[in-house]
Amino acid sequence: MTDNIPEIIFDDGESYERFMGVWSRKVGAQFIDWIKFSKSLNFLDVGCGNGAFSVQIDDLCNPSSITGIDPSSAQIDYASRREINVPSQFEVGDSMSLPFQDDKFDASIMALVIFFVPDPKKGVAEMLRVTKPGGTLAAYAWDVMSGGLPMEPMHKILREIGIEYPLPPSVHASQKRNMKEIWTDLGMSGVETTTFYVKRSFKNFDDYWNIYSVGPSMSGTLKALSPETVREIKVKLNNTLERDSDDNIITYAFANAVKGVKTES
Repeated sequence: MTDNIPEIIFDDGESYERFMGVWSRKVGAQFIDWIKFSKSLNFLDVGCGNGAFSVQIDDLCNPSSITGIDPSSAQIDYASRREINVPSQFEVGDSMSLPFQDDKFDASIMALVIFFVPDPKKGVAEMLRVTKPGGTLAAYAWDVMSGGLPMEPMHKILREIGIEYPLPPSVHASQKRNMKEIWTDLGMSGVETTTFYVKRSFKNFDDYWNIYSVGPSMSGTLKALSPETVREIKVKLNNTLERDSDDNIITYAFANAVKGVKTES
């Protein structure tokens, strides 16, 4: 990442909930339905962020326990204050050096995270280490390289007018072929991939802008621009966004997913 492109920083759990929480729940529900987890599993949520997916695990998977880990102390603080019905713990940590013993969890998940891991294969190898033999390892991520990010309409405008913006450091890991290669190379069995498609509506442009302009990937970029350039972006964006018959703004996103099983020792 060059010096003049702001980094993507997740330092506000509440803002992230407004920006990505709805998207996360939409794709997360499809992901859980695809995996079909057994009941009473001990889950590890790697890169748990503000706990959005951990709540879905609690609501939809009948888990025995949930453990979340994330590098952002602000996100962990937000996650720790969520209402979860089973024993849970959230802690600050590194996905490439998980602070857990071998063979501890029944299922280890990365939800919208693998492309933020500097070395995705190393991160998945750590997940594999702490997962029990016969346990499930799975991940899903927005298909960055094919335009699957929820903020793609804004990114498209920025590209058109020549403004650089930040992307996750390992965008290649969002591709199904690369996900499958990592899972297969690490020796997992039953490896499968798929793609989930979701959409979201906004009552008007202000509603859309007030959410996306403060997201972790856009706020720094927009702050560095002149007011005239920001106005140009808003006009172009407003003119290109899709509307339904009730004049609600409709946007789309899609995520790739992978799952596999840790082989018996």
